[in-house]
Amino acid sequence: MRKRWLSISILAALAVCHARLAHAQTADDIVEKYLAATGGRAALEKLTSRVITGVISTSTPAGDLSGSIEIYTKAPNKARTLIKIDASRLGAGVIVQDQRFNGTSGYAIDSLNGNREITGDQLELARSNTFPSPLLNYKDAGSRVELLGREKAGDKDAYVLRITPKTGPSARMFIDADTYLLAKTVVAISVPQIGDIEQTVDVSDYRTVDGVKVPYLTRSSNQFQTVSVTVTTVEQNTPIDDAMFSKP
Repeated sequence: MRKRWLSISILAALAVCHARLAHAQTADDIVEKYLAATGGRAALEKLTSRVITGVISTSTPAGDLSGSIEIYTKAPNKARTLIKIDASRLGAGVIVQDQRFNGTSGYAIDSLNGNREITGDQLELARSNTFPSPLLNYKDAGSRVELLGREKAGDKDAYVLRITPKTGPSARMFIDADTYLLAKTVVAISVPQIGDIEQTVDVSDYRTVDGVKVPYLTRSSNQFQTVSVTVTTVEQNTPIDDAMFSKP
């Protein structure tokens, strides 16, 4: 009887110890494991640019439409996304959306809704979205990262990090508890002419390119629309003219 009690006590103590160790993980612990899983600091810090091409599908009340997408990113935070949607079956021809951010200001060329300056939350989000990852040197950028706990990302357990930049909206990043790769991000922003939206971006199908994990499937959704992107090509450290990111 005494031996059995002692065995139970040891097992209970080990369980408590394991729980404390799991709880003892900090936000920085998760960040470092995420960076290591993505390829490591050394590999990430070698990246200066990335060019992605792919196929895009977007939901509409009349059914899904498809087209092409090109994404250009350049350190530290320049970005451009060029989308061409074939809406000919709706009588709208080819819809072109070309969103540019040069590190300071942003501009959108939009054949459907009209050209416009990028302002408000969208602008602040672009300023804080550093390449290749906002978690790489977040302290130097003046951002704050908190570990909120664990939640489900689809059918998987994930650590939830909240990253809050110096200005602009915070975002929740769901880090897969097994692989430590990013599973999804959630951010609430205010969009002119639309209002407040919560944007969820799920990423998957990671493949290694130049020693760094890159997601080849992205699904972006909010209460109005769902957009899916399948990547076809990824080129890194390709020279990109800074003029590509500025208002034409």
